[in-house]
Amino acid sequence: MSPEALTATASGLRVLAHHDLGGYGDGMQVIRHGDALYVGHTGTTGMGTTILDVADPARPALVTQWRAPARSHTHKVQVADGLLLVNHEKFPYRAVMTEPFSAGLAVYRLDDPLRPEQTAFWPSGGRGVHRVVWTGGRYAHMSAIPDHFRDRIWVVLDLADPARPAEAARWWRPGQRDDEQPSWPDGERHAAHHALIAGERAYLGYDDAGLVVLDVSDMTRPRQVAHAQWAGGSTHTCLPLPGRALVAATDEQVTDGPGAPMRAIRVIDIAGPRPEVLAMCPHPAGFDHLPGRFGAHNLHENQAGSYRSERIVFATYFSAGVRIYDLADPQHPVEVAHWIPKPPPGQQVAQINDLFVDAAGLIWVTDRIGGGLYVLEPGPALAALMEEGRIS
Repeated sequence: MSPEALTATASGLRVLAHHDLGGYGDGMQVIRHGDALYVGHTGTTGMGTTILDVADPARPALVTQWRAPARSHTHKVQVADGLLLVNHEKFPYRAVMTEPFSAGLAVYRLDDPLRPEQTAFWPSGGRGVHRVVWTGGRYAHMSAIPDHFRDRIWVVLDLADPARPAEAARWWRPGQRDDEQPSWPDGERHAAHHALIAGERAYLGYDDAGLVVLDVSDMTRPRQVAHAQWAGGSTHTCLPLPGRALVAATDEQVTDGPGAPMRAIRVIDIAGPRPEVLAMCPHPAGFDHLPGRFGAHNLHENQAGSYRSERIVFATYFSAGVRIYDLADPQHPVEVAHWIPKPPPGQQVAQINDLFVDAAGLIWVTDRIGGGLYVLEPGPALAALMEEGRIS
């Protein structure tokens, strides 16, 4: 099938290429670094990590693949400073297991970026590491459920010696330890997802607790300095736009439709001592009746070496595909482009899961069930807007 034939509806974007990930189409986190593309897998196929050569983005070529350990998934990837970090976590999450699973973080050297070699493994204990943020330097950080905790907390890992990772700090909301009484209402879930850092602040999505802002001027002693909570829940990504004193925050859809609760994207003012919600990004209409997930998930995270903007925000929306917003007026966000693929074989709807925008403006997109990898190219008007909104 030609790339163009994969599209159900689009505005401002077209498919440049598609790859089935070797028949293991359950793509999760995706990152491009140079001519290598790293893809973590949801885990339903048993595949763990895929690496493709994308020197020619129109013709991605599979180079290396390895399976996840038994009863585990390795669905998150991060690359910086010649290292690839891959999470290990119990999977399926709610399954009762009498046999062992893998819980922690694997560290790979990238002397050959297309053929990593594992150099270390940090065991987390508990149920493992969920999502990692690693942009180089001494410290990586992540959400994890170590021993003696009932849900995910924030953990800092010291990679001064990548062959010997060591925990440097941890932070949690009171009530998360097994020996603590939860301080939140019944029916809520307070669990760290991941934090994105700007300067001395970490902006941490904390599920039903919303946005937690940590002072990380000393990464080994994080402390809360602000908090904002709103109706919705399942807060996932809190993307700082520090030059504008804003955060774009997604609430992740974790419930299948039809009729699942609304999960959308908020624009938050962080100029004052207490973060304040300014607006919601336009929520796509016409998807509530569909099966599968419909709602926000993740954002392109403005990592060094990628396309970076404090105005143009790229989001995944499961059955509503990819959505791109212009925050020129943060109180009135505008959708400027979208793309939805035709459902992959065996699926009733697309389930667009994660995305990464490279420095050239290409958008690398995964489907969490079976669609594999898509490469999207902006049209002329969107490309001009992206160039206008680019920051160095």
